[in-house]
Amino acid sequence: MFKQSPIKLAVLALAAGGVLLTSGCGGTRKNRDTAYVARDVETLYAAAKDQLDRGDSKVAAVLFDEVERQHPYSPWARRAQLMSAFSYYAGRDYAKSIQAAQRFLSIHPGNKDAPYAYYLIALCYYEQISDVTRDQKATTQALDAMNEVVRRFPATRYAVDAQLKLDLVKDHLAGKEMEIGRFYERSGKWLAAQLRFREVIDKYQTTSHTPEALFRIVETNLVLGLPGEAQKAAAVLGANYPGSEWYDRAYKLMQKHAAGTVAS
Repeated sequence: MFKQSPIKLAVLALAAGGVLLTSGCGGTRKNRDTAYVARDVETLYAAAKDQLDRGDSKVAAVLFDEVERQHPYSPWARRAQLMSAFSYYAGRDYAKSIQAAQRFLSIHPGNKDAPYAYYLIALCYYEQISDVTRDQKATTQALDAMNEVVRRFPATRYAVDAQLKLDLVKDHLAGKEMEIGRFYERSGKWLAAQLRFREVIDKYQTTSHTPEALFRIVETNLVLGLPGEAQKAAAVLGANYPGSEWYDRAYKLMQKHAAGTVAS
């Protein structure tokens, strides 16, 4: 069997609670304008859930919002807030999903479903991560939000999934630093390039980009006339990634331009 994601498990639990509460309710009307018609809470919640089950997440989100708007003091309002956040997420309206989840947390900070709300916020940022050639604001936000999930709820299934995604987020941020560093290097801005490569080694040393970052430091140090510093980076590269393509290239580069150099 395939392992279900934490977010799907949580939504199934929320939806199941809604089914128990709405058993016996009639079907829903298809006219989307009914989102703004005053109805009893059970019928309104059932209508929202039906739309979500049908795959119309946008209408479902509006209907779940109506549950809270029309019945703010009902026990259903809290559940509807989270279901609204998920519905917006399912419809890829990440801004509204984050807003709904944050609203839930501001009203119910100690609720048992708070871990789910934090995880949903992190997931919204995570799914907005763009190519390394573009702005990485969402990537940084995803990093912070995933770290928050791990820090606050370390024993939950959300933290386990967040930790896995953190590794991917860090690799992505390291990739962005490498992309900028290579651009500076091609432009002859050796010191600026080296700062980016060192950022990868200092902050993202467990990522897949570290071997190349070390090689680029070897490369830039040789251009800057610092063979001793180049040798230091080459030694670290050889000690940690002896069989890599980047060590092979660094070794050949040192043999060609700084043979016999001893790191100071």
